[in-house]
Amino acid sequence: MQGIRVSSRIGAILVTGIVVVALSGSAALAAGGTNGAGSKRPVFYEGKLVTVNMFEVPASESLLGKNPGINTIYASNDLDEPQDFNSVIDAIPGDAFNPLWHQVLIVFNQGFVPHQFVSEDEVLAAAAAGEITLVSTPEVYRCSVVSSH
Repeated sequence: MQGIRVSSRIGAILVTGIVVVALSGSAALAAGGTNGAGSKRPVFYEGKLVTVNMFEVPASESLLGKNPGINTIYASNDLDEPQDFNSVIDAIPGDAFNPLWHQVLIVFNQGFVPHQFVSEDEVLAAAAAGEITLVSTPEVYRCSVVSSH
């Protein structure tokens, strides 16, 4: 009888281990999908569409104070969410490029119709004119420009 109990316990442990490994693997694949090709998206740089691959840097708030060379990515929504418009970046490789990007949200002020911006100059001009409010976030993304259109 003890042999049967031991076998049953070993079987239960093996089944539990397989389930844990399967669930962990699924979670890792789901989380990893945002760091690969699934995170590619078109953004504007000085009126031209380019494609970037990005992922959020965990616990990145401290990077903002320590790295003055961080670039800016202007977004209509948090970059973890679908975008109403293509984001706008302020640099590409060869133009003071840093692979770290500070997320700044574009919020249209009351009375203004939301629309697409295609350059940082347009974003900053709209902010200066009171059309939009720029909302700094604590989020930093690692982005690489993978192609230009």
